[in-house]
Amino acid sequence: MTIHCLGSVNVDHVHRVPHFPVAGETLTDDSYSVGLGGKGANQAIAAARSGAMTYFVGAIGKDGLWTRDSLQGAGVDTGGITTLDAATGHAVIYVDPNGENTIVIHGGANRALTQDMIDTALARAQPGDWWLAQNETNLVTESIAAARARGLKTAYSAAPFDAAAVGSVLPYLDVLAVNEGEAAALRAHLGRDPDIPTLVTTYGAKGVVITQRGESPLEIPAFDVTPTDTTGAGDTFIGMLIGALDQGADMPAAARTASAAAAISVTRPGAADAIPTAAEITAFLKGRT
Repeated sequence: MTIHCLGSVNVDHVHRVPHFPVAGETLTDDSYSVGLGGKGANQAIAAARSGAMTYFVGAIGKDGLWTRDSLQGAGVDTGGITTLDAATGHAVIYVDPNGENTIVIHGGANRALTQDMIDTALARAQPGDWWLAQNETNLVTESIAAARARGLKTAYSAAPFDAAAVGSVLPYLDVLAVNEGEAAALRAHLGRDPDIPTLVTTYGAKGVVITQRGESPLEIPAFDVTPTDTTGAGDTFIGMLIGALDQGADMPAAARTASAAAAISVTRPGAADAIPTAAEITAFLKGRT
């Protein structure tokens, strides 16, 4: 089958800093780099590197043509990327010595998608394919609802978090991915736990809990690694998870693969560039119980 990823493409401007700046502070960084990022691009690359056929639906500006080349180089089908008369999305990322980050995003072309782009992508999809989205583009709810109507399985990362947006998409979801803080905010907004087939809650270094309707929660502990940069770890997890499920893995096996991928990614700088291949994950897991 195919994973159709409606997603953002960002140019990541990464500053490694001695500490996060406070209001009014001018801070000299320790280093600077530019790379491919965006939650959509990260998730698509993770899915592709899991071995899944992955088709990207999104938009870039003329200033970001190299990002499309990078996605292609990672094994992603970029036939659904449209070049618009707008700036490519970008993110300014600060990374502290502990590997934690703060991020400011400019949506750019990511927020200028059209319904025609969605319709064209869905016309090539088949029932049983996956539709994977996040909250960094427009037309998220519309696309997920249309995908579900066509018989696709749907997955969504609720970040950047917006309670109203998540609430609107819940009726059409098979898989919802949130972090610990987003889960608490969503619960407060709804006044209850979300009732969906699969809820994936990430807890950073503490691991992941996967709750499937009618089953006991599946707790996946994080692998013990020394983090360098946690940017994109959650995207790596969900992209690998959906990729493994698409290829027939059961949930425990898919979650273990995804957890290993996320663990490897945080030991490397950057977002998309840090995502491991299937062979690297296999080597990492060898001998680990």
